[in-house]
Amino acid sequence: MQRATAIVRKVAVRADAIVDTIVLDHAARQAPPESLTAEGGLSLTLALAKAAAFEDGDALRLEDGRLVAIRAAGEPLLEVRAENPARLLRLAWQLGGSHVPAEIAADVLYVPRSAAELVRGQGCAATQVTRAFKPERAAHDHSQCGHDHHAHDHHAHEHHDHAHHDHDHGHSHTGHDHAHDHSHAVHDHAHDHGAPGHVHGPDCKHDH
Repeated sequence: MQRATAIVRKVAVRADAIVDTIVLDHAARQAPPESLTAEGGLSLTLALAKAAAFEDGDALRLEDGRLVAIRAAGEPLLEVRAENPARLLRLAWQLGGSHVPAEIAADVLYVPRSAAELVRGQGCAATQVTRAFKPERAAHDHSQCGHDHHAHDHHAHEHHDHAHHDHDHGHSHTGHDHAHDHSHAVHDHAHDHGAPGHVHGPDCKHDH
């Protein structure tokens, strides 16, 4: 059985590396099972560094570098519409309060059919459909941010080291310039002081 060791997010998936496709509904994408079977018969087990949710269009990277695409399965849903947009807003608020997932489009909501009672309660029109379900993620869901966050920390670390290096370089250079200027100042002072005709007046800058 093949082992999947990493998730490749949709934007980074190379089509020429895909060897098979796994079709999962919303629940399975949020909490993937350890063992999966692709449409072409490829069996694989998840060996990810940490648990993470899948999105439609992502892919799993196998140990040999090949990719297995992840596609959202069609699910029985309600397509909800309302003549008054405020009704859809109220329904969306109630769905959120009841922790019911909802996919939000410009003038329509897609919700599980189990939410039919809430939909009727707001006087909205519902039509049964079967389609891929891609609901909004919860505000506290960071399952898509793990990799970006790590990269950001790494960048910050490199930036710190770079700044430290520049500081040391600048300090050494400044010290060199200071010593160089000081040497010239001493040289000039000695030369002027010993020059014939030198008169110490009120504008003289020499310390005695």
